Amino acid sequence: MAVHRESKASASPDRAIAPAKIIVLDDDPTGSQTVHSCLLLLQWDVETLLLGLADESPLLFVLTNTRSLSPAKAAAVTRQVCVNLKQAIAAAGIEEFLVVSRSDSTLRGHYPLETDIIAAALGPFDAHFLVPAFLEGGRFTRNSVHYLLADGVEIPVHTTEFARDSAFAYRHSYLPDYVAEKTNGKISAESVERLLLDEIRAGCLERLMELSNNQCGVVDAECSADLDRLARDLLAATARGKRFLFRSAASLISALAALPPQPVAAEDMSQYVRGGQPGAAIVGSHVKQTTQQLERLLQEAGVAGIEVNVARLLKQGEGDRHTLLQATLDAVCAAYRSGKTPVVYTSREELTFASLPTRLQFGARVSALLVDVVRGLPRDLGFLISKGGITSNSILRDGLDLRAVRLLGQILAGCSVVRTPQEHPLFPHLPVVLFPGNVGDRDALATVYRRLSHSS
Repeated sequence: MAVHRESKASASPDRAIAPAKIIVLDDDPTGSQTVHSCLLLLQWDVETLLLGLADESPLLFVLTNTRSLSPAKAAAVTRQVCVNLKQAIAAAGIEEFLVVSRSDSTLRGHYPLETDIIAAALGPFDAHFLVPAFLEGGRFTRNSVHYLLADGVEIPVHTTEFARDSAFAYRHSYLPDYVAEKTNGKISAESVERLLLDEIRAGCLERLMELSNNQCGVVDAECSADLDRLARDLLAATARGKRFLFRSAASLISALAALPPQPVAAEDMSQYVRGGQPGAAIVGSHVKQTTQQLERLLQEAGVAGIEVNVARLLKQGEGDRHTLLQATLDAVCAAYRSGKTPVVYTSREELTFASLPTRLQFGARVSALLVDVVRGLPRDLGFLISKGGITSNSILRDGLDLRAVRLLGQILAGCSVVRTPQEHPLFPHLPVVLFPGNVGDRDALATVYRRLSHSS
């Protein structure tokens, strides 16, 4: 089957009109990978949230990065965002809004923890829907079973490496069973409402109107038309007083917003490159898909691979860390002076840890090192590619010290480009590619590099 999304020249005239704001709490910075021209907030104090709410875009993303946090810390962050958001919404006088808890299309993340907190703080809601389809990345749902499309093969996601994630492992691709598993039976599989393809395509407005008491629902989608029709009915139900919460991947967001095409086409993104200079790439994601893409990128003539042996960070000594950082920066500068794009990547071997907290602490040390690498990059850098969701969040928030950043659009399906503000003290107007770890074919990373570096 083909999983696809067509471009929208404009919102269909028979669509319901979206509310004033679609507010997305994104657990890493890649959930904006199907939209454009909106703000991504790296901070969530009331003043920053008001800045986002006042923006002309119908979309607002708050990048919480909770997927990199322990459950306790993720809960604390989500709760604080909701408290501040409620205050900001009241101050801005916004009466109509939708809330999306955007998470991974391969079902990793803090569910139901985040949706429970959002519902308690910003509810009540009549229903919350799981919509994990990410059509641009080959993830779709049929008969309530969620699949990954790889090389033309439909693979139930519970059989993939993502289901064995050390922090967010799961056993089921059939979404009602996934819900029961993740809620420890609090929500039984039998009680989950299933919106199947035939009903969505025929129209499900009346069924939506019958939902109440934060009913859990799971949603099929094979193509963009499915989500567009669903969005039409969701917005119509919202206009008639229903309130819904969404736990979704990125494709639903673009269906709800119905944006026109992005201002600059993906193939023309090189116009944002500063001064025609080489760029740099930071590769933190360690999933198999990223490793295959990295191997292909390192075959490009204009790049120089620089491996960071992160196992050295297990020692936790400042001397070891400093030596590793300095060696990395020296190699970056040497490659850049020779006219090449340095590709800094973490060592690929899989490390094992005694506990989840230990794993997360180590991940934080790796992110902190990559942040320091970014701070030490050449100041006239032409562009930056960040591979991996957690890596990208660290780079935006800590490496580039951003409060908010403007999303330009996608350079490849599922891969966003943002640009730092003109007044940035280190890298003004630097285009940064936010490249999820689990998106794209083997050539995807090399394709992005070629589009930015004018390579054929």
